[in-house]
Amino acid sequence: MLKVAVATPLMQLFDYLPPDSGNVTAQRGQRVLVPFGRGRRVGIVCALSDKSDVAPDKLRRALSVIDKQPLFDESMMALLEWAASYYHHPPGEVFATALPAALRSDRVAEAGGQTAWRLTPKARTDDTSGLNKRAKVQAAILATLRDSDNGAIAAELETIGSTWRRAIAALEDKGLVERYTRAREVPSVPPPTAVAPTPTDAQRAAVDAINAATGFTAFLLEGVTGSGKTEVYLRCIEQQLKAGRQTLVIVPEIGLTPQLVARFRGRLQTPVTVMHSGLNDTERLQAWFDAREGKAGVIIGTRSAVFAPLARPGLIVVDEEHDASLKQQESFRYSARDLAVWRARQLGVPAVLGSATPSLESVDNVTEKRYAHLLLPRRPGAARHPEIRLIDLRHQPAKDGLTEPLRDAIARHLDADGQVLVYLNRRGFAPGLLCTACGELVECSRCDSRMVLHQKRERIVCHHCGAERPLPTACDACGEPELVAVGQGTERVEAALEALYPDYGIVRIDRDTTRRRGEIERRLELVRSGEARIVLGTQMLTKGHDFPNVTLVCILDADQGLFGTDFRASERLAQSFVQVAGRAGRGDRPGEVYLQTLFPEHELLQKLISEGYGAFARAAMSERREAGWPPFACLTLLRAEATQRDVAFEFLAAARDLAGSITAADSAPAVRVFGPAPAPMERRAGRYRGQVLIAADDRRNMQRFLSAWRPGIDGLHNARRARWSVDVDPVELF
Repeated sequence: MLKVAVATPLMQLFDYLPPDSGNVTAQRGQRVLVPFGRGRRVGIVCALSDKSDVAPDKLRRALSVIDKQPLFDESMMALLEWAASYYHHPPGEVFATALPAALRSDRVAEAGGQTAWRLTPKARTDDTSGLNKRAKVQAAILATLRDSDNGAIAAELETIGSTWRRAIAALEDKGLVERYTRAREVPSVPPPTAVAPTPTDAQRAAVDAINAATGFTAFLLEGVTGSGKTEVYLRCIEQQLKAGRQTLVIVPEIGLTPQLVARFRGRLQTPVTVMHSGLNDTERLQAWFDAREGKAGVIIGTRSAVFAPLARPGLIVVDEEHDASLKQQESFRYSARDLAVWRARQLGVPAVLGSATPSLESVDNVTEKRYAHLLLPRRPGAARHPEIRLIDLRHQPAKDGLTEPLRDAIARHLDADGQVLVYLNRRGFAPGLLCTACGELVECSRCDSRMVLHQKRERIVCHHCGAERPLPTACDACGEPELVAVGQGTERVEAALEALYPDYGIVRIDRDTTRRRGEIERRLELVRSGEARIVLGTQMLTKGHDFPNVTLVCILDADQGLFGTDFRASERLAQSFVQVAGRAGRGDRPGEVYLQTLFPEHELLQKLISEGYGAFARAAMSERREAGWPPFACLTLLRAEATQRDVAFEFLAAARDLAGSITAADSAPAVRVFGPAPAPMERRAGRYRGQVLIAADDRRNMQRFLSAWRPGIDGLHNARRARWSVDVDPVELF
């Protein structure tokens, strides 16, 4: 009997008879093709059993075993089964998440080849000299292919010119070039080009502590911005490579991977494989095989890389461990940071969590001696912490988001040959479009939110549901044509900077400008090369980027988050402030930070400026303890949404009543139930949203409660009318 995980929303495994295929025996961790409903599905064998709760005449037989060997080894099976249990998520969807998309079908698990091009016999006999004058790119391609017995792949042809694909298609039409699949080889690794800097005493102590670890130890590497956490990672990875072991490095954003990959490849004599959502299915599959077969000594990826198979695991690193992007917010809602620590424990290898602004959960783990604490208190060399200056917006009016003191500071740093970083976590031209006649703001018809003006596109866009329409010529409410843009977004500030500093290159980095593949890498290179003297962007710029020539950081609106409703709002504001301020003065030149605010006396800002993140964290921990919020409690959020408000809230009310009946059985309930309550943005994309919050004193009580509550939710009479999800350890209460 096979117990199979099939990707469905059901919290169960499915029983099948073994396939009628001779000597082939299914094993735990293999994929099998099974009949499911009226179709066929691919599932993962989780167990072999002699018994089934299904009547023998109802059992169906698996159709075939797809893999010769299990795709998941025992350590990965244990990780996925634990994750499905802890997050109370359907096991089939958990297993599917851990597979590359190309292996979620019945495709044979073989490393794919690479598409390459080579000359045809015709090209070797025909006279093609005339192409040199009228089709230079085609001629260059032919010359390249003549010099190679094995043809050329796309990466090699890209150096010829941006139009190479059009040119090679023309050559194929002429019968001069043919494409074929070339067996993929282990990538050659050029000798390291970068020279390792001399480590500081603190860096050396951190490296020694990590390298001395035998078996599992979790380390919190807390280092001020610019203190050289990456250098610690590199030296520890070098030690793992010498021992023949692999290292998995997890980062929160795709934007961080190009910089890290370049730095790692410049220092390490090993193939470095990348895993993130920007890859196509073939590239992801190949990266998966490189990790699984041990061809890659280092695997760098975003949160889903926590499921990368490792042939010889030695070390797991989570960079910017505090970042909310490490928590998956849709479908299987897992924390890559927490799973990385669990996986390291299971594999018996060290885990290193790095941050300049560690999460309060990690701070608590240090306090409770669950994590070892490594501290990098200073920047290496001549780099010093930047000087921070507040600009009071009550006395300094801003034009297009820029006050006069800020404009003067930007000009001063540009004249001194420095680079300037301008931070505003709001994209678009303006966050609102106001009717001066009736005072109405243009709102989204599907969400409880305002439409954002995107001037260059002449569109207004909802940043929550994605709805957009042409720029209106009159007010929807009163018909008057007087509409004015209210507030500033990065697009508006970019236009102002271009007008103020026309002689300096400006690059904007936000989600609007980096949608195309490779665009973020191109824009970051403009910053690093110095071609862009002013870099403007959103929170994408706060996460680990190293811009050594930036001498001035301008924070245009420090007040976002000061009065947030989420209990984590102050923590996130403190982290963003410290992270973006830390981009200044990382090289040999001193840095400055200018911060515009309407509340210069605010306790949080004053504490951060005068005492640093550590003092803020201590104060915040005390507040959390008194209020009973994480890390001194555990939370689970049941979210529901429906096109009709009553449907969502009737379901939530039934789920709350079910929770109440479970907690009523305890004489001293260790679990508290709150709600149902509307989400802060109740209507989004035409659907009404609400939530029930569960709080428990510890994980044991929470898991015991969820084990009783979660199965019951499936059985509620209106569970299928609403779209709902269970989020264990949520990072967003919305």
